[in-house]
Amino acid sequence: MTQPINLRQFRKKKAREDKAKQAETNRVQFGTPKAQRELEKAREAKLKAALEAHKREPDKRSDT
Repeated sequence: MTQPINLRQFRKKKAREDKAKQAETNRVQFGTPKAQRELEKAREAKLKAALEAHKREPDKRSDT
């Protein structure tokens, strides 16, 4: 005699597999390569550093 099948567990397992398949599709479609993400981070850091270097300091004298 065979073992009984728990349909609830079967449905959950199928749902997890479907979700994993959809996640893989999304990673391929929407994911950016690691090198490209790092390049963007480096560009942002360089731009931020350039802006910080050109900021003016407030006057230290008081007008009162």
